[in-house]
Order: sequence, then C-alpha cells, then structure tokens
Amino acid sequence: MGRMNWMPETTSAAAWLIFLATYAVVALGKIPVYRIDRAGAALLGGSLMVATGVLSLEEAYQAVDFNTIVLLLGMMIVVANLRLSGFFRVITHWIAAYVRRPITLLGMIIFSSGVLSAFLVNDTICLVMTPLVLELVTRLKRNPIPYLLAVATASNIGSVATITGNPQNIMIGSLSRIPYGDFAAALVPVAVIGLMITSVLIALSYRSEFFTRDQFETIDISARYHGPLLAKSIVVMAVMVVLFFFGQPVAKVAIVGGAFLLLTRRVRPEKVYIEIDWPLLVMFVGLFVVIGGLEKAVITANVSAAIAPTSTSITQQSWPASRPCCPTSLATFRPCFFSSHSFRICRIRNALGL
Repeated sequence: MGRMNWMPETTSAAAWLIFLATYAVVALGKIPVYRIDRAGAALLGGSLMVATGVLSLEEAYQAVDFNTIVLLLGMMIVVANLRLSGFFRVITHWIAAYVRRPITLLGMIIFSSGVLSAFLVNDTICLVMTPLVLELVTRLKRNPIPYLLAVATASNIGSVATITGNPQNIMIGSLSRIPYGDFAAALVPVAVIGLMITSVLIALSYRSEFFTRDQFETIDISARYHGPLLAKSIVVMAVMVVLFFFGQPVAKVAIVGGAFLLLTRRVRPEKVYIEIDWPLLVMFVGLFVVIGGLEKAVITANVSAAIAPTSTSITQQSWPASRPCCPTSLATFRPCFFSSHSFRICRIRNALGL
C-alpha cells in the first residue's frame, strides 16, 4: 500500500477548533466581553485558518465562491436603488388605498412580501417592509404584531421559490449549477403552499383581529418616489428576471444590472453604498475560508478513497453527465460533499431529478 498523506494532528485540531469557535459566535451573534460580531468572527476565523497553516493564502482565495459574493452584491445594489426610488413606499400606498378589511390587508402583506422575497434577497425585504407596514397598521389603529409576523414569515417562505431569494439559495445555485427556471419550477409550488398555510395560521392565531366586519377608514400614505429612477430600477429588475429564466449566469446578470443602475445623474453613489450590507459579504467570505480549511483537514486520502465508490454510484444514478454537480474525480469530489451546505445541494438536485 502506498503511503497515506495525513495532515499533522495539530493542524487538524486547529482547523476543528477554529471552525467550532467561528460557528459558535456566528450562531450566538456575540461573545462575552468582546465586541466582535458575526462578520468579524468569520473574518477572524478565516484569517486564523491561514495563520495556523491550515490553508495557504492561495488556497484561501480558491475557497471563496466569488459567484455567490458577486450575486449578493449585485442584488443588494438593485434593491438599494428600488428603495431609494420609493418603489416599496408605492406598494404600501397602493395597499392603503384599496384594502378595506383586516383579512385582506393580511393577505396583501403576505403576498407582496413573499413575491418580492422570491426575486430579491429576503433579509432586505424584511428590513424595508417592516417600517412601512408598521406605519400603515399604526395609522389604521390595528394590532401590529400579526402583520409584522406576516412580513417576517412570508419573506422567509417566499424566498424559497428562487435562487435569488436568500443567501442559502444563492450558494446552492452557484455550487450546484441548477438552472434558475428548474429551481423555480420545483420550489414555487412549495412557497405558494407555505404562504397559504401562513395566512391561515396567522388568521387563526389572531381571530379577534381578522374575523371581524370592521372596515378601514381611508388614510393617505404618502407615496414619495423618484419617477425616473423608479422606472429605470423596475425595468432593470424585470430584464434581470427574464435573463435569469433564460438561463443566463445569475451572478453575471446581477452585477451587470447593479452596475448599470450606478450610472445615473440623479443619485449619489454614496446613498447606494450605504444601503449595501457589507458585513454580510464579509461574513460569507470568511465562512468560505473557514469551511475550506475544515474540508482540507477532514478530507484525507483515506476518507476520499472510502467514499469514492459511493459517490460514483450516487452520481451515476442522480446526475447526468451533461449536467454535472458532483463529479467523481477525487480532485473535485471534496468540495461537493463536505462543505456546510454541499451535501444538501446534492440531495436537492436528487430530489428535483436534476
């Protein structure tokens, strides 16, 4: 038998310690005494993977999935322009103008939050819609809790529908190369059913709020918007969605669309940049490096040799050669099965029949 190449035990232990400590802080959001946040913990963890020799600097660069980072950045720029143009306030104004019953208002909030989250990052939709919905229900003198719950739950459920709905889907789409249309075809029904169940559960949980004959008084929610920027942002977003479904690379479409929106005489770039969730991007970069270090520590020659036959069988059954997700060569096998989300990617592709 040939000599097996094992990572030194100290380096392997360091990789596990860094990984567990990083994810503990990411899960808790902070640690006692220190002011470090999730983004800082991920960046520190990635840096320690390099400092302790688990990864070289070149390997750290290779561990980062830049398609995910670029897609997130592009979508954030698009959402920032929609927000600055008054797009979300226009939606709130329309709801206030035409909805007259609490149960209808609940349905419209769930529908709008779910649909917007399906194409825009759900975290952003929660942040944007919450103050607008709170203002609306406060002026209508209604209990705000069920409507805010509707925003939160509908944003999460609606984001399931497409690759661009949330960061997890973005990573799955990037690493698995599942076509945007196939992903949506499989998961839009799941999202629709989830939104319907959410409507029923919230209505039943707050019967006194929704099972009533009360009608709203007419109120005026100011729809301040920037006409030219609003039109431009909507057109760019619509073109992006069409290109997504036509199979264009989502990261390329998103960053080109976002960059095009920066070409304007009406909005200072600083206003757009301040809307971007930079800590989220930093956190993702750091986590990619942390996971890359753990993969290198865990996937030894023995492990690869042991699971290679199983992977070959799974790959042949589940993924045609024309649409690879999990190749069987040992050089490319490791990242597909042992990142924090990669096994789920393979199971998703199998479940979708892709």
